[in-house]
Order: sequence, then C-alpha cells, then structure tokens
Amino acid sequence: MCGIAGVIGGSQHNKSVIVERMSLAMHHRGPDQRGSWTSPCETIHLAHRRLSILDLSEAGRQPMVDPQTGVALTFNGEIYNFKILRRELESLGYQFKSATDSEVLLKSYLAWGEDFVGRLRGMFAFSIWDPRTRETILIRDKIGIKPLYYCQLTEGFVFASEVRALLASEVVERKLDRGSISNYLWQGFVPGPDTIIKGIKSLRPGFRIRLNETGAILENSPYKSLDQMFEPSSGADAVSICLGELERSISEHLASDVPLGVFLSGGVDSSVIAAIAQRASDDQINTYNISFEESRYDESKYARRVADLLGTSHTELMLTESMFQNQLGQALDSLDQPTFDAINTYFVSSSVRQSGITVALAGTGGDELFGGYASFKEMPRAKMLSNALRFLPSSAGGAMMNMAAPTVFGRIGEVRPQVRWGKIEDLLSSKGDLLSLYQVFYALFSKKFHNELLLEPSDPMGIGLSVELASSQRALLGASSMLRNVSELEMANFLTGRLLPDTDAASMAVSLEVRVPLLDHQFVESLKLLNDAQRFSPLGSKTFLRSAVAAELPSDLFDRPKAGFELPLQEWCKNQLAPEMAETFQDINLAHSIGLNAETIGRLWRAFSDDAPGLYWSRIWSIYVLMNWCRQHKVAIG
Repeated sequence: MCGIAGVIGGSQHNKSVIVERMSLAMHHRGPDQRGSWTSPCETIHLAHRRLSILDLSEAGRQPMVDPQTGVALTFNGEIYNFKILRRELESLGYQFKSATDSEVLLKSYLAWGEDFVGRLRGMFAFSIWDPRTRETILIRDKIGIKPLYYCQLTEGFVFASEVRALLASEVVERKLDRGSISNYLWQGFVPGPDTIIKGIKSLRPGFRIRLNETGAILENSPYKSLDQMFEPSSGADAVSICLGELERSISEHLASDVPLGVFLSGGVDSSVIAAIAQRASDDQINTYNISFEESRYDESKYARRVADLLGTSHTELMLTESMFQNQLGQALDSLDQPTFDAINTYFVSSSVRQSGITVALAGTGGDELFGGYASFKEMPRAKMLSNALRFLPSSAGGAMMNMAAPTVFGRIGEVRPQVRWGKIEDLLSSKGDLLSLYQVFYALFSKKFHNELLLEPSDPMGIGLSVELASSQRALLGASSMLRNVSELEMANFLTGRLLPDTDAASMAVSLEVRVPLLDHQFVESLKLLNDAQRFSPLGSKTFLRSAVAAELPSDLFDRPKAGFELPLQEWCKNQLAPEMAETFQDINLAHSIGLNAETIGRLWRAFSDDAPGLYWSRIWSIYVLMNWCRQHKVAIG
C-alpha cells in the first residue's frame, strides 16, 4: 500500500518540484520509502511513497523500471494472486530480483501487454510509462478499492492517490465545484468521478486512461477482463462455488511480511472474515474491537464472544469522549475530501495502528452484497407506495406532512424534520423511478431545504447526482430483481462513492493498510450464480455468510438487531464539541465563500441545539465537516 503521483507532459520547467510537492503531501501513505523517477526525455515524472508490506528490502523500491525496455511503473495496492502469476511468468523465462507483487505486475505488462490487467486479483491503482509507444496508462481496480485522482491542465496532466496531493502541486486551482457542493449536501459525500475541487476527477473503477507524452488523454474507457467465467449452476453447486471463492479470497488476503489483524465488531461480516482467516492460518490471528464508555453504543461483548470461540488473540481498545475530542483535529485532518462518516474509520485505524498492526482485514461490502441495509426492505415498499400514489401531484406530499407532523413529531422546530416523513413530497415526485427513490432514501435533507442551504442551487437532475453519474447508475438497473438492483445501487453509490474512499484516506492517514476480502471482484462476480433466496433470504440475516462459518460460530450468535460501528456523535455534538461547531456555523464569510446560505445554516444549528425533532447529528456534522475542510484547505467557489 502506497501513494503514487506523476506529471505527464506540460511546459513547466519545475516538473520535478511539482511531483515532489505531491509526494511530500502523501508522506503518511508511505513512510518507509520514497522514490522518484524522470524519463530520459524529461516529459514523464513519477513519484512513489512506500508502506512496505511484502519484501521489505530495497528490491521493492519504486518507481520500478525495466532495464531492457525502460518501461516504468508506480503502483499503489496489493495483487493477491501475484504468486500464481509469478510462476506463470517464470515458466515463460522471466527472472525476478524481488519477492514483491510490484515486480510481478511490471513483468506481467511486459509479457502480456495491457490486457494483463484482466488477470489481476487485488486492489490497485497504477501508472505505466512505455517509451516504446510513448504512452502512459493509468489503471484502477474493478471495484474501486484504491483511489486515483487526476487533473487535465491547459498543458500537461497530473495524477495522485489523493486530492490533497494534487492541491499541494500548486498547479491545480483551489476552486470548489459548485455542482459538487450541491451533491455533497445531498448525501454527505461527493460521488465520483467528480470531486469537491473543480477540474479534479477520479478515475472510475475498472477504467483505463491512456495518455500521450504531452499529457493529452487518448482514451478513458473500461478495460477488458479475463476473469474466470462461472458456468450457470443451481442449488448446492452454486453455493459451493461461491463459498470456495470466499475462502480463496480471505486466504489470499492474509499474505503479508508485517503484522496483520482483523477488525472484529462481532457482526456477521467481520466474524466470518476472522473465522476463515483463523481457519486458513497456521498462527493465531489478531483481532481488534473498539469499545465505548456509552453502553448503548458498546458492542464489545459480542466481539469478545466471537474471539473466544475462534481462539484469536483479541484486543479491546476503549474510545472515550475526551480521547475523541483530543484527537478530533487529527481525524478531520485525515479527510482527503469532505465526508460526514470517515472519522469512524480513522479512530479504529489509529487505535489498531498504535497497537503495532500494519495490515488489517475489514468486513466492508457484506451489507451491500447480502442485503444488510434497511434499504433492501424499504426500497421495494417505497417503490410500491410511489407507484400507487403517482397520480398525486408532488405538492400533496407537503400537505400530508403538515397533517402528520403533530402525530409523528409532536412539534415542529425552526427547521422542518429532515427525515423520511419530512420528505414525502420528494417521494411522490420520484414517480416510482428507482434511482430517484434511492437518492431520496439517502438524502440528508428534503429537496426544498437542500436548495435553501445553497446561495445558487445547482442540481440539474434534482437527485444529488451529476447527469453522467445518474446515467451510468441507471444503466446498472436492468431486468434483474429489485433486491439485485438495490445491491447494485449500494455498490455503485454508497460503497464506491463513500465507504471505500473514506476507508482509504482514514486508514492511510495513520499508515495502515486495510484490506476488504468480501470485495474481491471474482467473489463478487460468482455471486451472480446465487438466486435471490440463496443470496438475500431472509433479509438482513446474511444466511450465506453464516453458513460459511457454521462449524466455528453458531448461527444464533448473530440474532440481534443490526447496529454497525457508530460514534456517539449525537451526544458529543451537543456537549464538548458544541462551542467549536457553533462558531463555525456562525462564520458568515466562510459560508458565503463556499456557496452556502449563512442564514439557513445558522437556522439549522439553532434548531439542532434546541432539540428540534427530525434533525439527526449527520445533518449538522456533514455541514460542519464541509466548512472545516474548506477553511483548512483555503478553497472557495471559483
């Protein structure tokens, strides 16, 4: 796991300085080694920050250059099937100087050309410069686990593993994208390929960009896959194939030359990973759990029971309110872009890293793949209701809200409730469109209040997504079942747009590599073999995953309401954090500089402080994080 950066083409005379600025800005991503390389023609400048995981010697230094061809690689991530690929390459006569997956990746390109990427199983983002074609390719893994951001300049092209690194280059303008501000306020993060900064884009998962040596983009398109094709199966055969892929993925994710552990919440996803990891390992697996003083948030007893049953070396790490407040500045500093939820991962990652672990496995993806979220139950109901009421004008929703409010909420504060009952009008306006319903489901605010928050509302689709992204997500919603469509939306939007970028930025801020075995793309592909009953039923139970570890963990161990890892921010925002947050919300100049209506956000803070019904912490926290990030990075609406 590392940080990469590069400058392609351009007329700047200080390109080596530019790439060094980006490298320095990513020191946290790779504190073990730093490297840089300039092509003989001086048009290609690459940098690399290394967090050593495999082969800790100098032989793994990057950028890595093939001495015969001059092909140069800078690579971030892990290739989990690199040993298989290495044996195949050795049979073709290739020799190796290191035990790294980086060298395997470089020689795979030399042996098989660009199509080699279809052979890879892992999480990755990398750049390859080939002097024989005078072209550079940038490639990102199919799920989007590892990030890669870029900016097309007037002359030249820059890329890096973080948005902040591109800002540090000093060749990218510090201007906010007005549409991204609007989309952020809708859902608490900026969905890719856009970013919060105007001109900076994210390379889409499973895509390749091809550049000439001047930095002009020649191609930006999906790459071909050479994955194993799963033959249609049914019944026990399909389940057996998928279970085999799950076990293979978790086993491969254990490869490491540094200390490794598992985040263990005690829920199904993390428990399955811990169980199969312990089964596959000759050594005792390390597991970690975060506990809280606030008893209603603390689920450490469930993790402790799982650890006892598996025989792992288990560590409980306590997070108190005073610890949270003391480290909040560092947590906010870890955010590569504004997002309302990443600090959870920061505190977990920081605690685990301090205990001596460099690599951690997480259960990310289980909810999206196996129906763990409330959306899998509520979206079908919402669609039926929306279809049944589509003859009503959307304005009828406002009248319904006004009639129901006294019963549902008891009173209305200075700001109307910003929960689902408060968004009935938006539900009706969707007219049964699944993507629109999904966006209403996850919206932090009603459309009306969302627009009031902005000085200049900018949402052409009216659902918090760019036209490009809305089109690509609708293309995912084919003739498959409702549950599979919801899963596709959760994977494409919530997972790829928020969870994975948040996890990468927050964990790498403390130099911790987080791996996500449930998102091995071949395992994800195999799940298409399962019918809906095998994959989702009963909803919320994740029966498929439970069956994978039935020998180690009794199924009733997980028969409790889903909780998830959640910080007690509702309470903390009204206590220790309140003075700092109030000061930020009352900063009129800051609000206007980033396109927010100062009067509206002031009203929102007052309503929250007065315990107005239907205003959860996430609504307040998302705006505080946005304002704090923009102030810290000195960015404003262009």
